[in-house]
Amino acid sequence: MARLSDRAAGAVGSVGEYLAEQRRQAQLSLRQLSDLAGVSNPYLSQIERGLRKPSAEVLQQLAKALRISAETLYVRAGILDPDDNEEGRQASGVVDAVLLDPALNERQKRVLLDVYTSFVRENAAPEEAPAKKTSARKRSTKPGTD
Repeated sequence: MARLSDRAAGAVGSVGEYLAEQRRQAQLSLRQLSDLAGVSNPYLSQIERGLRKPSAEVLQQLAKALRISAETLYVRAGILDPDDNEEGRQASGVVDAVLLDPALNERQKRVLLDVYTSFVRENAAPEEAPAKKTSARKRSTKPGTD
C-alpha cells in the first residue's frame, strides 16, 4: 500500500479526528453514523483513525448524516483550500454539483475544483497588472476626412 505524504496524512488525520468529534457531539455510535451515511463500519473507523482518505462523495454523505457543512470536511481533507472559504460559500452549489456528479471520477472532480477555485481566486484578486498603453489610433484614410 502506498504511503500518504506528510501533508496528506495530516489532512486525513485532521478530518478523521474532526469526524469523530462531530459524531460524539451528535451522540451517534460509529455503527449508527455508518448506517446513516451508507458507508461500512470498518471504513468509517479507518477514516476516524486517520488510516484512510475518504472520497468527496463519502465526505458529502457523512456531512449530511451529521448535519454539518460538507465544505468544512473538504477543507479538513485537503480537497478545498481553507483560504477559499468565502468564495466557497458563494460557490457551494458548484462544488456540490461537481462532487456529487456520478459521471466524474475522483481525479476529474479534484481537477475541476482546482481549476474552478483558481478562476474564482483570479477573478477576486485586484487587477495588479498596469493597463496597457495603447498607441494613437490611425487616422482615417478615407479621402476628404482630413
